[in-house]
Amino acid sequence: MKLKIPIFVCILLALCTLSCHKGKRIVNADESKKAKAMLAGVWLDDDTDEPYFQIKGDTIYYPDTHNSPVYFKIVRDTLYTFGNKIAKYKIDKQTEDTFWFHSLSDAIIKLYKSDDPDDALSFSKQSTVIPTYNTVTKRDSVVFYNGERYHAYLYINPSKYKVTKTSYDENGVSVDNVYYDNIMHVCVYRGKDMIYGSDLTKMSFKKLLPVDFIKNAIFSDIQFIGVSTKGFQYQAWICIPDGSECNIVNIYIDIKGHMTMKLG
Repeated sequence: MKLKIPIFVCILLALCTLSCHKGKRIVNADESKKAKAMLAGVWLDDDTDEPYFQIKGDTIYYPDTHNSPVYFKIVRDTLYTFGNKIAKYKIDKQTEDTFWFHSLSDAIIKLYKSDDPDDALSFSKQSTVIPTYNTVTKRDSVVFYNGERYHAYLYINPSKYKVTKTSYDENGVSVDNVYYDNIMHVCVYRGKDMIYGSDLTKMSFKKLLPVDFIKNAIFSDIQFIGVSTKGFQYQAWICIPDGSECNIVNIYIDIKGHMTMKLG
């Protein structure tokens, strides 16, 4: 049987193909080495005289340690940054001491090069990640159910798995924030006997949450709620970093150690 593909799917595939080819052309395009070399140094905002970014080699550094450094290229009259997303900025003016460009919101960013060595101190403590938890966090709950004593343990472990979120500053310039994800260890004991024990990651919820959401989210927290006829209840928060979009998942572990999950 011949499969008929809807025309709108063909259009979407064509657009995606064009976008991919365009991205590859930019990456492989010859850049202006002279223009890039002229950008080396610390650049200050024309209006506030505050450090805006520092350029070393082919990398842009920001004074806000929450913002990840980003690779850049200058191709003809356009500045391209290659972070979580490719962003392009039309250059309006560039000299040894002046750099003007259009932001994504069409504002003109006017910068001038600093001649004060102290301005570089704003970039001396660069951080590429923002941990949700700095150390292992342990939570221990003692509960009684049907006359028996139970221990419900939680261990929140910062991992080295990174999630990158693209945001935009007040001028409409793209910046990347990088976050640590967390691994949660859940275990339940009746006396000295372990009923349940396992690590949970955000991928543990892939049957309940959209793939795109999980990709951009972190396993931000988990709490023990209590025990009932359903078992030991926990609530897990899977959230987009620095955003209002969160999904709460209710986790139940019964007395026999069987786990079930349900969106809150």
